[in-house]
Amino acid sequence: MNEPISTIMTKDLITIGPNDTLAKAHEILSGRRIHHLPVVEGKKLVGLLTTYDLFKIKQNREEYGQLNISEVMTTKLATLEPEEKIGTAAEIFLEHLFHAIPIVKAGALVGIVTTHDLLKYSFKKEYQGLPWNK
Repeated sequence: MNEPISTIMTKDLITIGPNDTLAKAHEILSGRRIHHLPVVEGKKLVGLLTTYDLFKIKQNREEYGQLNISEVMTTKLATLEPEEKIGTAAEIFLEHLFHAIPIVKAGALVGIVTTHDLLKYSFKKEYQGLPWNK
């Protein structure tokens, strides 16, 4: 857990802009089978949209085209920098009720780490010698 978070974070990110519609976000989330969609302006992280955000607004999918991401996204986010430790992410996940932490460098989004990434890291550490774990 002392390795840098950059060793397990996802770097090839799918993002969306704050002025895009929920219809576009829904298409990305369901089409790519992901649960967290960073919201950026240029490279700057301005929010995060999750599948739970779509659930809690209680709007019909037909209405998603009329709502912008900025109206629904979460803006108060926990973030980490790439050189921070994996254990720090684990502590944040254990303490809070969310499952993704955007990774930023000088305000720019460079990655994301999820509870799935942490679980995969822990599993590979524990069972590193097995042939199906390479």
